Amino acid sequence: MIKGSPVLPDLLTPGLDVVFCGTAAGSVSAALGQYYAHPQNKFWRTLHAVGLTPRQFAPAEFAGLPALGIGLTDIAKHVSGMDNELPPQSLGRDALAALRARIAVNAPRILAFTSLTGGKRFCGPKTSFGEQEQRIGATRIWVLPSPSPAAHWNWNESAWRALAQQVRSGRGDEP
Repeated sequence: MIKGSPVLPDLLTPGLDVVFCGTAAGSVSAALGQYYAHPQNKFWRTLHAVGLTPRQFAPAEFAGLPALGIGLTDIAKHVSGMDNELPPQSLGRDALAALRARIAVNAPRILAFTSLTGGKRFCGPKTSFGEQEQRIGATRIWVLPSPSPAAHWNWNESAWRALAQQVRSGRGDEP
């Protein structure tokens, strides 16, 4: 088991609308201590474009997200890098069990994996984009296309828009 401080702190509080979950902090994010910090990462632009934030946040402002009902975490909390660079088992059973426990304790309405890799690790190899059948207690699970520049070939904002609509409708922000 990997010990020590997490690369990035969890941004979890009970009752959030949505928690976005990456596989692991990328090298730029780890170096800066900020989620989705690579300048070409689409995460912050997309949150604003789909209406989940009132303006485009900078990665350094990530700590302000819980006030908007948004949290952040990763599967692998103690390593960083691209998925293919991560040590064996960093996205394995223990890491997935720890994520499940963190989500069960905080009970967000939605857990949204920000990559198909993360979604498949958690939900199984046949997982596709969108809402999943699995739940953690009452927490719904979504899988989204990765906003990472390394996954640009797979980018599609439509699943992000569908998630945002579900988040807003759960808040009573939409008819």
